[in-house]
Amino acid sequence: MEFGSFMEFPSIAGSADYRAFDQALTEVEEAERVGLDAIWLAELHGAPERSVLSAPMTVAAAIAARTSTIKIGIAVQVLPLSHPLRLAEEAATIDQLSNGRLIYGIGRSGVVRTYEDYGISYAESRERFAEALEILKGVWTQPSFSYEGKYTSFKNVTITPRPVQKPYPEMRMAAATAETFPQIGKLGLPIFVAVRQGPFSQLANSIKAYRKAYEEAGHPGHGKVFLRVPAYVAETRQKARAEAKDSIMGFFKFQAELGRDSARRAGGELAVERLKRVEQLENLTYDQALATQIIVDEPHGFVARLREVQQEIGLDGILAELNCGGRLPQDRVLNSLRLLCQEVKPQFH
Repeated sequence: MEFGSFMEFPSIAGSADYRAFDQALTEVEEAERVGLDAIWLAELHGAPERSVLSAPMTVAAAIAARTSTIKIGIAVQVLPLSHPLRLAEEAATIDQLSNGRLIYGIGRSGVVRTYEDYGISYAESRERFAEALEILKGVWTQPSFSYEGKYTSFKNVTITPRPVQKPYPEMRMAAATAETFPQIGKLGLPIFVAVRQGPFSQLANSIKAYRKAYEEAGHPGHGKVFLRVPAYVAETRQKARAEAKDSIMGFFKFQAELGRDSARRAGGELAVERLKRVEQLENLTYDQALATQIIVDEPHGFVARLREVQQEIGLDGILAELNCGGRLPQDRVLNSLRLLCQEVKPQFH
């Protein structure tokens, strides 16, 4: 199983932004030292109280320069927000700087306000995403590439540099709504799934639909699934759960507010579905979260719970959100990271 850490580069109240970058990059260096497989960078816009990580590819370049072995993952690059040629050049550059360590996670994001801020209609996001994905694959694999689309058109373009990885960096795609799982299966891409708005068990049927579509399309293997999950490890169960509670529950509160805002902006049937999930989040207790959608424990308990989830939904790896909510002190996050790599990870190899 692949073990990664999902990072949001949380803002530090009352401090300059550079301190948030310094703190998070220190965590990245420690992650490589203790043997984590991958670090995952969020892409978050317009939330200064939450995160400074709006430009993950720029940060990925800094990480490539500071590290030598750890994989550098993007989770996820929001494709519809940028010109596809620019995205292709930046991702290839990171792959070169890191000597082939980039894992390029892609998605649309469900934060409608970000699209409004960028002057792009969220209703266009699915079509824009499909165009961008087609262009990325084309310019990475063909000496000269032309494209005539609804949103992007160009003739005889050659990008430089080209990625180190051939035919291009490994891509993984975020799956959130029921209809996207089989669509990604047909594409043959690995998927990210998350449990921010529901229990682990809720994912089982969607993952089955993804793998069925994956196999029916004739792709090799079984279709890889990677779980983004709020997670925390401490020396005892009581300590872990006490330390993580305020940060994690604050995060769920924020997610509910974000979901309600996006539902209001999106409107229509999408809004109805989102509001159902928002209401579940608003009523979620910490005990319910512990039982159904987060993993917070001492190492042995963490291993046991992760094995249960692995058997329940079938996992190839996790993106552990070790500071979910961004309120945990840095020394405790680093302690959790060390326990994850030294006590939990060896039980899955």
